[in-house]
Amino acid sequence: MTGTSGRGRPPRRGATLLAAAGATRAAYEALRRRPPGGPARWERTNHAGRTVTLHAGPAAALGTALAAASAPGLPVRARAAAALAVLAAGGCGGYDDVAGAGDPRRGFRAHLSALRHGEVTSGTVKLFGIGAAGLAAGTLLKDRPAERVLAGVVIAGSAHLVNLLDVRPGRAAGAALVLAAPGLLRRGPAGPLSAVPLGAAAALVADDLGERTMLGDAGAHALGAALGLAVVAGNGRAGLAAHAAGLVAAAAAGDRISRLAGAL
Repeated sequence: MTGTSGRGRPPRRGATLLAAAGATRAAYEALRRRPPGGPARWERTNHAGRTVTLHAGPAAALGTALAAASAPGLPVRARAAAALAVLAAGGCGGYDDVAGAGDPRRGFRAHLSALRHGEVTSGTVKLFGIGAAGLAAGTLLKDRPAERVLAGVVIAGSAHLVNLLDVRPGRAAGAALVLAAPGLLRRGPAGPLSAVPLGAAAALVADDLGERTMLGDAGAHALGAALGLAVVAGNGRAGLAAHAAGLVAAAAAGDRISRLAGAL
C-alpha cells in the first residue's frame, strides 16, 4: 500500500459518509413534502400512541443504496452487491410494513408455521427475499462457495438483527451508528461500506428519536443489510463464520433481544 493511497482512504470514507447522509436526508424531505398516495398512507401509531410517519424507511434504503453504488474507490462488484442487497432488504421490509401492518405474528417460527399450512405471509416473503438477495450479494463479493453462503447469512442476519432492535425510537438507528463506526478503520472496501449506513443513520436519528418518523422494516432491514455488507467485505472465512454464528444465535433469541432493546 503506497503512501498516496493511504492518504486517500479517509477522504473517501468521509465523502461517502456525507453522500449517504445527504442522499438519505434529501429522500426523506422529498417524501415529507410529497408522500406518494397521500399522507395517511404513510402514517402509523407508535408504541406511545403518537402518530409518526414511515418516511425514514424508504429514505434510508434509497440513500444507502445510492451512496454505496456511487462510493469512490469501490470495486464494481461491491457496488452492485451493495445496491442489490440494500434495495432488496428495503423493498421486502417495505412490503411487510404495508401488507403485514395488521398481522400480530412475529418471528421466523410464526411465519414458517403459517407457510406449512399453505399461507404465504408478508414475513415469509421478507425472510426468503432478503435471504436470496444476501446470497446473491455474497456471490458477487466472494469467490469460494462456502464463503458465499456465509456471506449471505451475514448480510441477511445483520438485516434481521437491526430490525429486532427497532422496537423504540432511535434503537435501530443508534445501533447502526454504533456498529458501523468501528468499520471506518478497516482497509479496503469495508471502510467505505461502513461509512454508508453510518451516514444514513446519522441523517435520520434525530427525527427518529423525536418521534416524527420511524424506520420501520424498510429502513431497519436496509441499514442492517448495509452493515452486513461491510462485515463481508472486511472478513475471510473464519471471520464470516464467527459473525454468521453470532447472528444465527441472535435470531434464535430474537424475542429476548427485542425486549432488551425496548427496556434500554
